[in-house]
Amino acid sequence: MRVHTHPKYLRTVLLVLLFPVVLSFFSGCNGGASPRKNILKIYNWADYIDEDLLTEFPKWYKEQTGEEVEIMYQVFDMPEVMYTKVALGHEDFDLVCPTQYLIERMMKNGMLQPMIRDFGKTENYLGNISPFLRERMDAFSVPGMKADDYMVPYMWSTSGLLYNTRLIPKAEVESWACLWNPKNKGKILMKDHYWDIYNMAAIYGFYPDIVSGKRSAYNVSNDHTNADIAMVEKQLKLMKPNLAGWEADFGKEMMTKGVIWIDYAWSGDAVWAIKEAASVNVSLDYIIPNEGSNFSFDGWVIPKYARNVKAASYFLNYLCQPEIALRNMDVSGYTSAVATPEVAEAQIDSTLTETVNLNYFFGPGHDRMQVNSVQYPDSAEIGRCVLLHDFLDKNDMVLEMWSRMKGDSLNTGMAILILGSFSLLAAWVISIRITKYRSKRRRLKRYSYEKPQPAIS
Repeated sequence: MRVHTHPKYLRTVLLVLLFPVVLSFFSGCNGGASPRKNILKIYNWADYIDEDLLTEFPKWYKEQTGEEVEIMYQVFDMPEVMYTKVALGHEDFDLVCPTQYLIERMMKNGMLQPMIRDFGKTENYLGNISPFLRERMDAFSVPGMKADDYMVPYMWSTSGLLYNTRLIPKAEVESWACLWNPKNKGKILMKDHYWDIYNMAAIYGFYPDIVSGKRSAYNVSNDHTNADIAMVEKQLKLMKPNLAGWEADFGKEMMTKGVIWIDYAWSGDAVWAIKEAASVNVSLDYIIPNEGSNFSFDGWVIPKYARNVKAASYFLNYLCQPEIALRNMDVSGYTSAVATPEVAEAQIDSTLTETVNLNYFFGPGHDRMQVNSVQYPDSAEIGRCVLLHDFLDKNDMVLEMWSRMKGDSLNTGMAILILGSFSLLAAWVISIRITKYRSKRRRLKRYSYEKPQPAIS
């Protein structure tokens, strides 16, 4: 079996192999779907929320409901890890924040609960989500499940190129072709994330067909035929020799140091990197190449095994307040899904000379906004970005292609060590379960002996 050896993929492989063997023994420890009124368990990306809110929310919640709640907060660096914990480990998180393709997978696999929308005396802020994202959520609905009832968009971004303006001319990065140019060999970092990179290579490789009208950008990004996957693999193998490496999150730091010239980046990371680089006299900018790209969003959902749906729903409502959304944007650098007049006004920067048409996001009257165009792309830019879906039944095939392209594999010794460790751990867990079961049986037996018998009349 060929699997990824990059640390983050290795972690996923370990979890995928381990959870069916071990965590199934713990699934009974959740107490099923029984309520857990005083605890709210949240699982989110790192550095993706103003953590002061985690201490402020319980006070707000008590004011609204009269109930106490305590937040248990955990972070992940890869959404597939979250998915594995919920799908196979039956973790009882009340809220998780995956990217759209995993939300789609969770909906199709029946892994979500609908949120509560009746907040009593509390104002409903869920309507503050931009219609731009609300309409696109509908594409993730499944029969009998309307996406709007199961997810709340949180932050969104585009994918493009972060580049050093003193080392790379803008004209060069206006096309994805710069990644295949041997002139830039050793100066490029690429995201170690097959979902985004597949789309980039497909749009670039099939661009002649898109221009001629034979296929659309949406089609080449979301119709994963065997021929399409083979073409993407060919393109990525041709690009690979130019790369300095694959990165999960450190690309933006490398760019701020001036070590790397070009990095495939998400716009939220680019916002942070451009600001940080300026403080050390490194000039960076961000661009969506002419061929087009994708935009994506992360959203909050309530998993199937959640035990505090009420507090989870109130937390989602809390996050959709304009002032809360602005605080979370300041921390993350990403663009909030909240599109109220307060948010639009707060983004205005009168020092900027260029304006951006944001009617698509904030509504009519926002066609000449002086805002950061990396964070809020112009309508013409967003018009060249497609919404990506999950690979679904082609996911394994795409992962195999990705593994072949990168040349990742675990040697036999490592595989034996991993599987041997799982076997020992599984045996240990089973032993504990058996001991607890026998102890419980002894207590029950003793109780039945000692329980007073009713008097015989």
